[in-house]
Amino acid sequence: MKAVILSAGQGKRLLPLTENTPKALLDIQGRPLFAWQVDSLAANGVTEIVFVTGYNSELFDKSLEDLAPRYPQVKLRSLFNPFYSVADNLASCWMARSELQGDVFLINGDTLFHRDLAARVVTSPDAPITLAIDQKAQYDEDDMKVGLDGTRLIAIGKTLTAEQTQAESIGFLFFRKSGSARFVQMLEDWMRDGEGLRRWYLSAIHALSSEIDIQTRLIAGLEWCEVDYPQDHQRAQEMLSAWP
Repeated sequence: MKAVILSAGQGKRLLPLTENTPKALLDIQGRPLFAWQVDSLAANGVTEIVFVTGYNSELFDKSLEDLAPRYPQVKLRSLFNPFYSVADNLASCWMARSELQGDVFLINGDTLFHRDLAARVVTSPDAPITLAIDQKAQYDEDDMKVGLDGTRLIAIGKTLTAEQTQAESIGFLFFRKSGSARFVQMLEDWMRDGEGLRRWYLSAIHALSSEIDIQTRLIAGLEWCEVDYPQDHQRAQEMLSAWP
């Protein structure tokens, strides 16, 4: 299996921690953030991981080169997105469109996840696209909120109301062949209009939810963390201190 990880951003909300380093290189328990992602995916049989890079990409490439000998069974590559400073993450997906073929994970570069999480998502009932979700008592304005009909996705976005929200996306998706093909076609269509550079890739998932069966997989009980603010970085340090 293959994974594509979107790691182009600087992470300005983490300043000064990211003043000279990409968010993906943030030190967490003595290792860069992205190394924990590789570890979790490699433990689940992923044999190829493509990182879409941007800010200070040369630093990322050096760190990736240093990490590679630890995972000889995994092909680790980077793909530079020259639009990273002027575009949102849909453009990163478009840059990686040739990698989004067949069965493939698509993961946010700031999402840390327990190694059992990938297995739970992959073993979900067959669907063109499966979105990993979690639930909590309340959702804030920055959460990528999810609306459901049973386990089927019917809406995703930050502006969903409390009544429309049953879960949140953790930034971890699994595509099977028909789902990845349709997603790539939508990327192509959207990048041809003037709005493509300003869209999140999950807005494409929202649009697709009215066309195809996008299923969700609840990951309750499995630890994960989005590293977006300094307090998230501290939480990640505490969470990973207990991981092997």
